[in-house]
Amino acid sequence: MLFRKYDIVVFKENEGISRKFRLRGWFGIALAGLLCALIASNIFFWNYFINFKVMKKELGNSEQTVQEQKTQLLALATKIKTLEKDLLRIRDFDSKLRVMINLDQDRRVSESPIGGPESADFANSYLPMHRQELLARKMHNFLHQLNTEARLEEVRQQELMHVIRSNQDLWAATPSIWPTQGWVSSPFGARTSPFTAKREFHKGIDISAPTGTPIYAPAKGVVTFSGADGGYGLSMMIDHGSGIKTRYAHLHSLAVKANRKVSRGELIAYVGNTGRSTGPHLHYEVRLNGVPVNPMRYVLN
Repeated sequence: MLFRKYDIVVFKENEGISRKFRLRGWFGIALAGLLCALIASNIFFWNYFINFKVMKKELGNSEQTVQEQKTQLLALATKIKTLEKDLLRIRDFDSKLRVMINLDQDRRVSESPIGGPESADFANSYLPMHRQELLARKMHNFLHQLNTEARLEEVRQQELMHVIRSNQDLWAATPSIWPTQGWVSSPFGARTSPFTAKREFHKGIDISAPTGTPIYAPAKGVVTFSGADGGYGLSMMIDHGSGIKTRYAHLHSLAVKANRKVSRGELIAYVGNTGRSTGPHLHYEVRLNGVPVNPMRYVLN
């Protein structure tokens, strides 16, 4: 059957012409097999196309879900970073208070960031990561560290509040507020002198403000000096006890006299431009046992 010959005759209508084709049996079988293969391949590719459309749709939905999760994780990371800054600010505030009331003198005012000294900024460390699972794990670890630090800081705050309550007189006599409104034009420490252009040690901070700006006592104490004092011009000295004294120089006028007791927030003088001065400002010094210290360590507001 496979090797028999078969004749196929084709007639043209109304012309009496015919054409004969001779085929072997195996060719017909091969042609039928080819047709079946084409039909089967079409069915296969059609199913493949349908599955591809379904998978493409699912992939789009998954990508959208991943993008939404990434957006939520980034928003959460921003909130965590804000919490970290708040906790660091509270920690610095705590450290300032401890320095001011002579508690834990060996403790540094600025401690290492959360997670240890080697930890980098949270956003720079975690946000560039593309694997959502790894990012979530890192954020979980960071939240755990943040929670631990918050609990430790709560314990430190309770200890600090206990010390402050038991030393209210010391706290009331510790300078803790800005003496006047203005901006710091010259910080504490080494600087170039505006008069000699040489390096010198600045014993306080200069707070620039218009002439006549009120100056307030940063803590309770006794005015031990008020009057002209050479290059300081019209100045004032307040003894707050416990070895802490504050000086106010280049004043325009005084509001209290010597030997007068003052309380925190009480008006004591006005900003001026007297003495060795290049413009209206307040020269503010804090001395601890006669040694000038940075007034910024005593400013809480």
